[in-house]
Amino acid sequence: MRTRVAGLAALLLLAACEGGGDPVEQALRETAAANHAATVRETVTVSPSPEVETDSGAAPADQAYVAEMIGHHRGAIAMAEAALKESQDPEVRRMAQAVIDARTREIAEMQAWTPPARP
Repeated sequence: MRTRVAGLAALLLLAACEGGGDPVEQALRETAAANHAATVRETVTVSPSPEVETDSGAAPADQAYVAEMIGHHRGAIAMAEAALKESQDPEVRRMAQAVIDARTREIAEMQAWTPPARP
């Protein structure tokens, strides 16, 4: 099992490395990813996400949580789709499909979320 988990981790890591092993390119990718993550956090904190109804009366923290989780789940789905495309290991493919199925269902639940009315 550890070998399969390690194999999945290696596969996902390789899928994320678009430009090979050039350390300069890797540093640029990491910096871009960090800048993107900071921008996403600021956007979610400052303004409600289009994923969640803005005039719903929900607390901003509730809206931010749901919006961030939807984005997080979409990232998991993208990684699982890459594993399905690249892996020949039946166990990795089974795990990847399970992630796709579960996260797709959870995204639908979050998008359908109706916050409680605020007093």
